[in-house]
Amino acid sequence: MIRDTSAQDAVLIPARSHNYKKPALLIGGAVAIVALGAMLLSAWRSSDESVSAARIRIAEVGRGTLVRDAAVNGRVVAAVSPTLFSTASATVSLKVQAGDTVKKGQVLAVLTSPDLSDALKREQTAFEQLQAEVARQEILSKKQKLLAQREADTAEIERLSAQRTLERYQGVANDGIIAKIDYQKAKDALNSAEIRAHHAAAAAVLEKDDVALALKTKKSQLESERLSLGEAQRKVDELTVRAPVDGFIGTLNVQDRAVVPPNAPLMTLVDLSRLEVEIEVPENYAADLGIGMPAEITIGNSTVKGKLSALSPEVVKNIVLARLRFDGKQPDGLRQSQRVSARLLIEEKPNVVMVQRGPFLESEGGRFAYIVNNGIAVRTPVQVGATSISSVEILSGAKPGDRVVISGTDTFKNAQRVAINN
Repeated sequence: MIRDTSAQDAVLIPARSHNYKKPALLIGGAVAIVALGAMLLSAWRSSDESVSAARIRIAEVGRGTLVRDAAVNGRVVAAVSPTLFSTASATVSLKVQAGDTVKKGQVLAVLTSPDLSDALKREQTAFEQLQAEVARQEILSKKQKLLAQREADTAEIERLSAQRTLERYQGVANDGIIAKIDYQKAKDALNSAEIRAHHAAAAAVLEKDDVALALKTKKSQLESERLSLGEAQRKVDELTVRAPVDGFIGTLNVQDRAVVPPNAPLMTLVDLSRLEVEIEVPENYAADLGIGMPAEITIGNSTVKGKLSALSPEVVKNIVLARLRFDGKQPDGLRQSQRVSARLLIEEKPNVVMVQRGPFLESEGGRFAYIVNNGIAVRTPVQVGATSISSVEILSGAKPGDRVVISGTDTFKNAQRVAINN
């Protein structure tokens, strides 16, 4: 009978090499830990401040194309939004209400001005009187021309008669039939008739010129009065206010049957078929802007292209107003005064050293940056160039591959070396 297995057991002695391997591994690990701790302790002792890595953001310097841009806010406005004014002191009769859709040429309001109406009637009367005077002057001109021509013809007949008488006397004067004195009288009569005929002809020509000038003067007066009548008629026609474009009534500035002075605003007409974006540009970007500059307009979740179409010449509260025109088809569903955002593409610089933009740019004034190496952030002088919404150009002080603290560095207290704790 077998009681147990003790007779089968054997004692095994472990190899000597196995006994020494485990202590060696333990000793090596302890040395590494001590070395790492010594290195960290040395780094910590050499730094002026320490911060947690969770509280900062670090970006790597790289090389690429930097698009210099400016992010601005704006609102949708009508490209054509005329304000209609009163042309005279008058009583307003409105024919539309705010929000009404109107067509070009539609009557929007009628102004009643007794002064302009009376002025038009006076001009019409004066014009009709001058028309009658011109007609009468034409008749007088014809009569005076006829009288002058009659005088000239009569003088010519008398000259011819005197000439024939002298010719008869010349035929018999040598024969002694008539006295010499009668012959001399005939010659004098011919000379006198020729003078009268000459002066009568010249007087007829002058009379024609005189009556033509008198008639021209009357016609000039009539034309001047015609212009005055047209001006008076235009002013009366302007009392009927018509829509200059298709659109809708944006605002009414007066009440129905109100009395308004000259040049008072009556209403604003909005043409929604042509919309633009009015943007507010910070003053420091104004010098870089130019008409035709490309832009990206963000409307909701979509982005469309645009161009700078107008730029205000004045600065109001550090803001310059500008207009963006849609490049291509106008997006559907836009509303007046709808808020949008835009991005002006000012400049494109290829192959530049740049880093992601962050609050460090404002914290250090763009003159210093903290470059991280082996857990230590070192305050390094840098020179920055162009900036965009997302990136900033590094001209000197950092190279591609460097890691830069891009978050705010106010907590670093301008320390020269800052330890980054994990």
